[in-house]
Amino acid sequence: MIRANHNGRAGGDAGAGEFAGGPEAAGDANVNVLGGDLQPCSMEPLTGFYRNGKCQCGAEDVGVHAVCAVMTAEFLTFSKHRGNDLSTPRPEWGFPGLQAGDRWCLCAGRWVEAERAGVAPKVVLEATSQTALEYAPLEVLRDHAVEA
Repeated sequence: MIRANHNGRAGGDAGAGEFAGGPEAAGDANVNVLGGDLQPCSMEPLTGFYRNGKCQCGAEDVGVHAVCAVMTAEFLTFSKHRGNDLSTPRPEWGFPGLQAGDRWCLCAGRWVEAERAGVAPKVVLEATSQTALEYAPLEVLRDHAVEA
């Protein structure tokens, strides 16, 4: 079960805001939820808060784009209804729009929200930042895992 901490977020008490600087400043920025090297999530479409293909988190990433997820039509519809339309291309932002099957670094809080609603997309554990464990326990992420 996913629990909310004192900040209203699901997971542990440490927050992403405790990191200083970019992804290189966060101690676990290059570590995945399994304790290994953080693998790329997607280069096409290019994802990650830092647009480097990885779900690295740092102080600037207030959305905590930590979860490498495989998009589904059901999740994209859910996200759109929650105010974050990930399927419509936005060329002015260099955003191609996502389709089912695309991998994308999701905000950990949105993934938890989708999990609670029963529409969580699958997770690539090797490409999901250790920071995601502040929002959801590894057992829950494993329940939604796909191979890298």
